[in-house]
Amino acid sequence: MPKSTGTAQLKVGDKTIDLPIYSPTLGPDVVDIGKLYAQSDMFTYDPGFTSTAACESAITYIDGDKGELLHRGYPIDQLAQDSHFLEVCYLLLFGELPNKAEMIDFEQRVTNHTMVHEQMHNFFRGFRRDSHPMATMVGVVGAMSAFYHDSLDINDPWQREVAAIRMIAKLPTIAAMAYKYSVGQPFVYPKNSLDYASNFLHMCFAVPCEEYQVNPILSKAMDRIMMLHADHEQNASTSTVRLAGSSGANPFACIAAGIACLWGPAHGGANQACLEMLREIGTVDRIPEYIARAKDKDDPFRLMGFGHRVYKNFDPRATVMKESADEVLELMGIHNNPTLQVAKELERIALEDDYFISKKLYPNVDFYSGIILDAMGFPTSMFTPIFALSRTVGWISQWREMIGDPTQKIGRPRQLYIGEAHRDYVPVEKR
Repeated sequence: MPKSTGTAQLKVGDKTIDLPIYSPTLGPDVVDIGKLYAQSDMFTYDPGFTSTAACESAITYIDGDKGELLHRGYPIDQLAQDSHFLEVCYLLLFGELPNKAEMIDFEQRVTNHTMVHEQMHNFFRGFRRDSHPMATMVGVVGAMSAFYHDSLDINDPWQREVAAIRMIAKLPTIAAMAYKYSVGQPFVYPKNSLDYASNFLHMCFAVPCEEYQVNPILSKAMDRIMMLHADHEQNASTSTVRLAGSSGANPFACIAAGIACLWGPAHGGANQACLEMLREIGTVDRIPEYIARAKDKDDPFRLMGFGHRVYKNFDPRATVMKESADEVLELMGIHNNPTLQVAKELERIALEDDYFISKKLYPNVDFYSGIILDAMGFPTSMFTPIFALSRTVGWISQWREMIGDPTQKIGRPRQLYIGEAHRDYVPVEKR
């Protein structure tokens, strides 16, 4: 329970209502309005819940003004520099960094769960070849509850942990299968000899007729992409997972709901939209035209990949992602790519132009991740599935935290009703 630091007074007509104030470890104090309706017969109105804390959480903290992202207190730049994705998964799930024995055990448990039930292959044949991989993932992940009955009891802590391990292990396999199905290639089974990121790349790009060696630079870049997308506090998809979970739904259904929410272009589809924008611009000489459009308040065009709803300074993940982008592009030798040239020039302008600086429109994580994934050979349709498999650990960590919180109730947002008042029904022949 957060520390109580006093009360706030709300005056409604002649009535004064005392509302408790709580102080978190980090961030602004909160006013507890849980009993406001009972005391005043009034709701609050907060579209998008931008000023409302819907839960207590000890997992991730973001300071948008400072450009700071902490996982269990550890800065993301330190984790990206010295850690790796599965270690961050352990941290998010269990609250502390693992010792060596714990890390080995956790990695083995994940590795041993990477295969999916063979009958799940039949699900893919029900989708059209040109289905978006996210559509496939929503369906297949939701169907996991039909196969793994021994990890559906949300009241059993052990079953919750097994479900968490299974999803972290199997989402890369499902995402890779969705990709293979979309390009008409045979599924590639996971290999226990490979690390998490390398295994995913192998399942995506290997074919049965020849050996495929995963380049360590690409593997490291993929691991960073996964790590930098692992969790991001109470965003739209995480809130969706929590809301679905508040009803007592099984964990696979909750994660499928999160994937469906992530699919939106304003959320997980931002890096795909960014790359499509770069391709639309086409060449460096057309950049001034698009910059002028971005500055024109009457033009609906917006530069994708710049600025962030939460970060009002810079996105701390973008600095790390830029490093990986430079390494991958150097490896692939594609410096003369027109899309890359547009990206580099836009980046330069954003860091030097007074308009961008004054509005703090710095390149964000989506700007660089799309460039990296494109250079690796992924189509834009796979950008959001990769985001989904990376975010799965954050979703399941938040879900587990919610299930264990005795103060949580089934989600039930209120509304400001503006429809018709009471009307009497009129039979059809009299209308």
